[in-house]
Amino acid sequence: MPNNSPRKRRFTTRHIVSAALFLLISGGVTLVILLYAPQLSRLGHYGYPGVFFVSLIGNASIALPIPSLAVTFSMGAALSWPIVGLVAGIGEALGETTGYLAGYSGSAIIENRDLYNRLQYWMENHGMLTIFILSVVPNPVIDLAGISAGVLKYAFHKYFLALWIGKTIKTTIFAWAGAHSIGWFMWFFGG
Repeated sequence: MPNNSPRKRRFTTRHIVSAALFLLISGGVTLVILLYAPQLSRLGHYGYPGVFFVSLIGNASIALPIPSLAVTFSMGAALSWPIVGLVAGIGEALGETTGYLAGYSGSAIIENRDLYNRLQYWMENHGMLTIFILSVVPNPVIDLAGISAGVLKYAFHKYFLALWIGKTIKTTIFAWAGAHSIGWFMWFFGG
């Protein structure tokens, strides 16, 4: 006779340390955002390090929006757009790992279960492709996909590689558009 009782989850020391580490990091990021929100948008004036930190913080935060793509766009016009795209892609990918850590530690709170269940199916069957597609297109669903990847204990190196490639393509496109926006503006308005 099969045992249909729900499995009890045993929390190991690793689970507890992972959850505590996630809560500490996410709490710290949230505190920094709350305390320094006006200053964070000005980090872009600090060149490539500013682009990196705005991208990192903007993607580490789920609840509070930081205009990281706007900074990438504008800095693409002021600096070398390929480097801006690469630096922003690295920052965004590193920041986005908070979702993975939340899922891995078991401390994620999911509100939209239907969407999460669909993403979990896609992660189980097409993990790298799912992360890549969701990271190359600006959308908030990448957070749920990261949580799902963490819950499934999806290989971090595969998760991060797909995430980094997708984010770098996206940010490079935004930086390129920013670099060419002045020319488009002048052409459009006959200048």
